[in-house]
Amino acid sequence: MALEDAKTQVDQAFMREDPRGLSFENAFGGATSFLRRRYSKDLRGVDLAVTGIPFDQAVTHRPGTRFGPRAIREASSLQPFDAPYGWGYDPLGLLHVVDYGDMAFDYANTSEVPGRIEAHIGAIMDGGAAPITLGGDHFITLPILRAVAARRGPVALIQFDAHSDTWVDDDPKRIDHGTFLYKAIKEGVVDPAASVSIGIRTDNPDTLGVTILDAPGVHRDGIDATLERVRAVIGDRPVYITFDIDALDPAFAPGTGTPVWGGLASWQAAALLRGLAGVDLIGGDVVEVSPPYDTTGATAIAGAHVAMELIALFGWTRR
Repeated sequence: MALEDAKTQVDQAFMREDPRGLSFENAFGGATSFLRRRYSKDLRGVDLAVTGIPFDQAVTHRPGTRFGPRAIREASSLQPFDAPYGWGYDPLGLLHVVDYGDMAFDYANTSEVPGRIEAHIGAIMDGGAAPITLGGDHFITLPILRAVAARRGPVALIQFDAHSDTWVDDDPKRIDHGTFLYKAIKEGVVDPAASVSIGIRTDNPDTLGVTILDAPGVHRDGIDATLERVRAVIGDRPVYITFDIDALDPAFAPGTGTPVWGGLASWQAAALLRGLAGVDLIGGDVVEVSPPYDTTGATAIAGAHVAMELIALFGWTRR
């Protein structure tokens, strides 16, 4: 395929015949799926299933992350013409990736959402695929981790975030974007000794044993030293990566519900993700993209690139 195929390619979300490879559909047209992958609920032979969970129940300041999956998919239409720069291989040519669509739920029955998320991700994994999830507020990572841990054991976690999300919350009925990691550790689905949070820049009295690599430390020590510490913590464990877009400084991602200055620049996030090449990635998510607060689309573009990097990381060890 080449650029001239844009004259005939359209609606690859439904029409593409080869599940692997690049796409040259006009970025501004056609049915929108993530990276122009085919929409499918058939997971036979699928390596990665990208799915959206358009759920936000409450955030600290600005709601709207329910629109994140749609915005990230649209932003990703800029990416499938070429392999991601600098990786040296084409993950879309190597991997069978589908857009699994969004999770269905009753917006007026919030209490049933956690179970639905866990079942939704569990179905993807039971179908033989790894999940890459587009959120949604950061609560969604808790039931995702429950599903992953039920099949793979306690999770080694790499969290990119401005907040540690380990504030005390012992009420099992609460659905809170800011306490997902507290509950995940207390439930035993995350192993804190093998977990690290990167980009933190808010105080929390107890991070429950998770290694904190705060944003000032990343700025001061640099990419290589940060990666060395990450690898020392996670070892050779299979790992799950959750990326809250507010890990980035608001200058790079203003469209989030909880912006905090002093964060990672987009180039730092890109370098850190790229530097994790070789980890055994078992799944990942990018959450808290809130497009109503970013008319430029920069936040959704960042989210789309994070998801692409997760795909590239997954494929790196499977080349």
